[in-house]
Amino acid sequence: MDAVAPILRTEMPPPSYIMSAEGYQLATYAWGETDADAVLCVHGFASNCRDNWVETGWVRMLTNAGYRVIGVDQRGHGASDKPDDPVAYSMGAFVADLIAVLDTYLVDDVRYVGYSLGARVGWQLAVDAPEHVSRAVLGGIPDGRPLGRLRIEQARAYAEEGIPVEDPVTRNYVTLAERVPDNDLRALIALAEGMRFGDADPDPERPPRQPVLFATGSEDAILERSRTLAATAPSGRFIEIPGRHHFNAPGSRVFRDAAAEFLGPGGGAA
Repeated sequence: MDAVAPILRTEMPPPSYIMSAEGYQLATYAWGETDADAVLCVHGFASNCRDNWVETGWVRMLTNAGYRVIGVDQRGHGASDKPDDPVAYSMGAFVADLIAVLDTYLVDDVRYVGYSLGARVGWQLAVDAPEHVSRAVLGGIPDGRPLGRLRIEQARAYAEEGIPVEDPVTRNYVTLAERVPDNDLRALIALAEGMRFGDADPDPERPPRQPVLFATGSEDAILERSRTLAATAPSGRFIEIPGRHHFNAPGSRVFRDAAAEFLGPGGGAA
């Protein structure tokens, strides 16, 4: 029932590129009227803007509600540059990329929608640059260290030499990475390694102060940690997405409808 009929799918515009502080090209996309309230949509690990937000109906829902939608392929993903140096993938770099996107689009503050890695980056953006985020929907968090469970050596051996992956968690992430066209497994392995530098997990002692809707699938292994994390945010709410695990929760109509209500007028009130 949650599938999006092909005839209703939103057209994917060609990317507009902006430059990160280090000189990486970041692919961005925009829909809706330029003077409308903006929603910034940021995808998860091994996904991209199209896969996370266009094909699942989020962009269509948000533009129909009158928003301007700005999407981004995070570094290492989609049509953006894909460095293979783990140092390129610090949390500070991800946050700085989003600030550069907002500055380029001349948008002061946004409603934020992020999933998994995108939710983790959104948490940090809301904490470190609160003037840029009025309210946020954070799905599939805290999975900022998906990537601490990944066996880097097995993933790299597979990418470089074709050696089969034995660890089931690592195999799941490799399968996920290979599912999305144009993914670069070496870059995603570098991202996973880079996120181990100490700032991957959200700090419950420094939660966002803005209204935040947390959402996690009922079949997701991080469900209870997400619920606990949501309780640390002074204006946080939590919903459980029925029948969904970590990789298919963005396609849930329940998730979309809850987000639409939360993002609307008065939806972020405490």
